[in-house]
Amino acid sequence: MSSNEQEKLLSYNGEVLIFQLSQEELAKEGTAKTSKLHVRRMTFNRSTRAFIQKSTGIFSMHGKPSSFEMICCSCAADFRTGINLPCVLIRNQKKSVFKYFLLLLHSSNEFEQRMNFTLHYEMKDDIMILNGPSILWRHSRMSFYISSQNDTIISAPVKFSSIKWAGEVENLGTILFGVGEPLSTKTESSPGSSKSDYAVWGTEFYAYCIEDQKILSGAYFLPHAYGSVVTCIHICATKEVNTELRTSLIALTEKNQLIWFQDGVPKSLCQLPFQDPCALQVMASDGGDLLCIVSFRSGDVCAIWKKSFQVASKWQKIKSVLVDDFIGSGTEQLLLVFKDTFGTNCLTSFKITDLGNVNYSNDAFDPMENDFFEDSLQENYSLTVQALERRLQFGLASIQELQKHLLLKERILSKSCKALVGLVQGKEYIPPYEEKDVLVSLCGDKKHLPHSLNEKLSDTSHDSKPIVEKMWYRVLGDHLVVGAEIKNSFILLLNDVTLSLLMDQAYTSNSPLIQCKNSVIKLDKVSFSTTLSSPCETESAAKRIKLTLHNEEGKNNFNEQSSETNCIQVFTAVTTLSPLLAFHNFCCIVMLHARWGENSGQFGESCTVPCGRLSLSTEDISSGKYSVTLPEKNKPLKEPMEDLFALLAVFHKFCFQITSPDCTLTSVKTWLLGHMECETVKGFPDSFLCKSLGALHGTFFNWKQKTPFEGILTVYCRNQTVLFQCLHNLTQVLPVNCVIKQLKSGSKKFLTNQLALFLEKEIVTLKNFFSSAVSEVESNLAQKCEIKKNSSSSSMLKASSLGTEEAVRQIREELQQEKEQITWGMNLTLSSTIYREISLKVAGIQLKSDLAAEKLNNY
Repeated sequence: MSSNEQEKLLSYNGEVLIFQLSQEELAKEGTAKTSKLHVRRMTFNRSTRAFIQKSTGIFSMHGKPSSFEMICCSCAADFRTGINLPCVLIRNQKKSVFKYFLLLLHSSNEFEQRMNFTLHYEMKDDIMILNGPSILWRHSRMSFYISSQNDTIISAPVKFSSIKWAGEVENLGTILFGVGEPLSTKTESSPGSSKSDYAVWGTEFYAYCIEDQKILSGAYFLPHAYGSVVTCIHICATKEVNTELRTSLIALTEKNQLIWFQDGVPKSLCQLPFQDPCALQVMASDGGDLLCIVSFRSGDVCAIWKKSFQVASKWQKIKSVLVDDFIGSGTEQLLLVFKDTFGTNCLTSFKITDLGNVNYSNDAFDPMENDFFEDSLQENYSLTVQALERRLQFGLASIQELQKHLLLKERILSKSCKALVGLVQGKEYIPPYEEKDVLVSLCGDKKHLPHSLNEKLSDTSHDSKPIVEKMWYRVLGDHLVVGAEIKNSFILLLNDVTLSLLMDQAYTSNSPLIQCKNSVIKLDKVSFSTTLSSPCETESAAKRIKLTLHNEEGKNNFNEQSSETNCIQVFTAVTTLSPLLAFHNFCCIVMLHARWGENSGQFGESCTVPCGRLSLSTEDISSGKYSVTLPEKNKPLKEPMEDLFALLAVFHKFCFQITSPDCTLTSVKTWLLGHMECETVKGFPDSFLCKSLGALHGTFFNWKQKTPFEGILTVYCRNQTVLFQCLHNLTQVLPVNCVIKQLKSGSKKFLTNQLALFLEKEIVTLKNFFSSAVSEVESNLAQKCEIKKNSSSSSMLKASSLGTEEAVRQIREELQQEKEQITWGMNLTLSSTIYREISLKVAGIQLKSDLAAEKLNNY
């Protein structure tokens, strides 16, 4: 790089962007000089182990070349599209006036001047580019902020002496976190205070919300005593729990330490190997751990494992440190660009590593490293370590599961001993109500209908207790809604769950079956964890998707179980109420029907259990005892949630896939909370209930954003007129090129997986049946040949005692029998019974796969 060039590096979507600000004079005399901002997109080629140039771009700026300066570059989200784009902040000085403008780099390598403003002073301290994009800086103990949305400079009322971190926090907006003057009226130390006490008192941490213009206490983040020593922080996770802010962050100090803080309390500490740390980055490793990358002003870099808080590796003579997925493996790597005093290309001396099995370096220049990690680390060693780590993880999980079983056994033995002692003493031991659910009959459960429906059935029948958690019923208009919730331990074991309603024999002699419509309502619940265990929670959505896909193997069973516990399933039956009112007072018995799944040990067997009895009278309906009531605006939905589930069971369900190729879909949630006047259902973060007056009141929305550019919107509404109103309002806020597609039956991915599962079962069934049939036929053939062989051997013994002609005749017959055996082996046939059994089984599975293929074809 020549002396009249400025250069900065930035990682973006696995590419390395090299920004160079060069100054050149035009050939013609009298023409003004210009400065050009060049950008080169560099991608890593794994075969050549080098960076190659993908594309270039140029932006020309007219003016005195020496007056232009590249201040900083970063990636920020554009509020118009929600897409992260590279941003470059340029300064142009004309005498004592400083003009700043922000450039956005698009995928076509075209620069867009997004923002410009003029100051009468030079920005020097704490300059940051945030989402919007927006620019933050500090001058004379005042903090200033300007956004591309309004182009207005805003000053914060808090006087920060230094800003340690700035970014967005969920439900709070943009937050500035730094050290400033204490809010207390006491600004000077008392005569009895020491010098260190005065230093602590004179610096205090604050968090300032730009949108709400309010100040938060820094005690949520760091103790005040660290105000004079902390130099840089990285906020890993923030969450608001019961109006309290929970945080997890890591910080660098002047004492050359890296400290992890949890809710303002220090948890771990690592002494750094070099002096004067200045920057901190976080990288997610392949093994699931985090790496804290610390840069020093001397050009040294070290990496610290988050779990052990021990130094993993260190490097020297580093020019730049970038974190991204440079090799396209789905996980992040560390790019170290070394200081090369010989070449002009900044990427001639580099190293790419994840401190695991990924290790690329340029052979032209490879500086010395420490003994913690060597370049020549063998791949087999890395694979062995990873395998041992996974075995340890599964071993720990097994030990924890065994400990749970042992605790359960100890509790059952303790209760049994109490019951036995009470029996000997002549006292009856009655377990508390919460303990009754743990006690399960060891002799098996009844799975069939009782002989008489006149037997007394309570809502908590003994037969249904192991399976049914709760049964309820509601009245909504002219509909009677009955719901049942199954215990979590049985959700994965049961298939094809339905409910049926039987009239009690007290009202009719033949116990007719009431016609009803069954449905399953499934809603995702929020995670109720109140503590943040580690900084892993700050990983971006894209990073979490990459890590999930990379580590998905071997965890499917765990994911299924966890997904079931993180959602609630309600099975409902809806019937018309008016015919039942003819009985004035009527009673129904609710039955649950299902089939046992593959993991139950009773695969394919039917299961029928009574859920309980419901009674309803005309007085109950008139008084609204079981009627569904929706909350008014600004009032939360009361628990339990039966009213909401009854509403969803009666309403019409429509599912839409929304995709946007150019803009993120952040406007959907804004539309739900703002224009539609919806409120988030407590405990279900993806669910929204419309509380606006009119026909839209009670409309239910479920928004699942799969990616920033794609999501699934499920609408429960009274009729299609309400649906058309919702879609019309939605199209007003969505981008112009956004595509809305109605999903007929589930998602395409679900139908594809279902078809693949049926085809796999079909292949396995054919393989198993044909293998058993061939084995049986071959066994019969072997027995038949053995009998022929025994008879032939006895004939040969007799022929040896006869004459020559008789012996020749016997040998000829033996040859004929061998020919027949060969013919039998070439013409194997099945019995009609076996063939009929195979045909029926295969036809049943093929019918399911054909139906799945038809649904997918009509999608």
